[in-house]
Amino acid sequence: MKNNQKALAAAPLFSPRGFPAWRPGRLGERLLAWLPAALLFGLWWLAAERHWMSAQVLPAPALVWQSGRELIAGELWQQLSISLQRLAWGLLAGIASGLALGAWLGFSRRAERFILPTFTALAQVPTLAWIPLFMLFFGIGELLKLVVLVKAVIVPVTLHTLVGVRDAQPKLREAAAVLRLPPRLLVWRLLLPAALPAFLTGVRLALAQGWTSLLAVELLASSEGIGYLMVQSRQLFMLDVVFVCILVVGLVGAAMDRGIQAVERRLVHWPQQAAGEFRRGSRGRGWQRLQPWTLPLVLLALWQAASRLQWVDPAILASPAAVLDATAQGLLDGSLLRALGSSLSRTLLGLLLGGGAGFLLGLALGLWRPAERLLGPSFAALRQVAIFAWVPLLTAWFGLGEAAKVVFVALAAFFPLLLATQRGIASLPAQLAEAARALRLGPWQRLRLLVLPGAAPSIFAGLRLGLIYAWLGTIGAEYFMPSNGGIGSQMISAQQLFRMDLVSAGMLLVGLTGALLGALGQRIEARATRWRHA
Repeated sequence: MKNNQKALAAAPLFSPRGFPAWRPGRLGERLLAWLPAALLFGLWWLAAERHWMSAQVLPAPALVWQSGRELIAGELWQQLSISLQRLAWGLLAGIASGLALGAWLGFSRRAERFILPTFTALAQVPTLAWIPLFMLFFGIGELLKLVVLVKAVIVPVTLHTLVGVRDAQPKLREAAAVLRLPPRLLVWRLLLPAALPAFLTGVRLALAQGWTSLLAVELLASSEGIGYLMVQSRQLFMLDVVFVCILVVGLVGAAMDRGIQAVERRLVHWPQQAAGEFRRGSRGRGWQRLQPWTLPLVLLALWQAASRLQWVDPAILASPAAVLDATAQGLLDGSLLRALGSSLSRTLLGLLLGGGAGFLLGLALGLWRPAERLLGPSFAALRQVAIFAWVPLLTAWFGLGEAAKVVFVALAAFFPLLLATQRGIASLPAQLAEAARALRLGPWQRLRLLVLPGAAPSIFAGLRLGLIYAWLGTIGAEYFMPSNGGIGSQMISAQQLFRMDLVSAGMLLVGLTGALLGALGQRIEARATRWRHA
């Protein structure tokens, strides 16, 4: 019986015709994982040796190796240590602040009602959209990097800590009351262990977002750090140095991800919380309905007073009335709508190209095991490279025009669809293979009737994430390649002209558009998988 179950689990649900089932040994699998990298390296060497491309555009492997050795012996460690020091301070401040804020919101329902709606609304504006505003407030020095990092880190840590503390409380408080535990032991022995897995998940996301945001701000405004080294090398067309920096960025990202996974395995050695309980927020009555609006109104009043009484230079802080007037004027004369339309067209085109490629490759990796063994490790390695590390290379290859922007957005949308499709197919129950054989379904019938419907929830979740990533990639592309219009290009131009009203208007539209795209993705997922709720 056990042998039959193992055979059933090992039986592929879909196997392309003409490709026999091949099960290499352990050594064969390891060698197979290196095959794409070896082929790519061979093609790279051949292209450089035959001069298919200019050495300035595609440096030879020998030159990259030599530059890597020289950088390791000199400038690389200095620039990398500066970036890692910035990252460490930003993580320390962001994680500590997020932990304190998330724990407070999780413990106090009143604080959650007052603060969480405003916090969530501000979190809808991506970190990239804040950078022009932060440049005007804090300059381009070290404080700018710290503020950007704290903004990127505090959101995931706060939200995950909030969920961990809040959702574990009801049952655990009942258990503490039965056991007559004092408050100190309730927090130390029950609530903290219950919230730890969610907190560590937030920290893991914060590491990735913090590293990506640091590279973005170093590419835009810095005279030190690994991002600055990449920009400087790109301007001098020293792409050999850019290649080395991309490799270093990927290795640092992989090391941080593996490190937090190791910490999580060591600290979380008990079953995940079974006492968790999700509390749906109630609308309440009377004053409780007005509580979520209290903090935004107070902040708006302080903002208007600070501008009117000139507590802050009006060139640095435009009043809410000025921001609304700039937004209305930009919508009426069509300038903001044209910029927004250009950005959305890039988003959709990049999603179509990158998301489509990710979906097809995810299908191949999920359905055919040799393809997963062959290509899976290579894509996993490429995913560790922060998205903005590719900017200097893409601008050198494609210039600053529309092609470079679309390629960058497609790259941002590629991995969410790839991973979601592959994981959705890999998680299908093994009994589907037996059902397909019993019904005598052909390969394409299995794909259409079993595989795609079964993996649809994961695929559409990846589509929703890919839509958000494509929008963020569009804003980033327009920051680094400010040509041919777009809301990001308009924000950078307004920042250089000290037009704070236009910068804030752009931030407002970026945040609202991101929220609408997220809601659109959820709507598409709900309609496409409505059979799950039947």
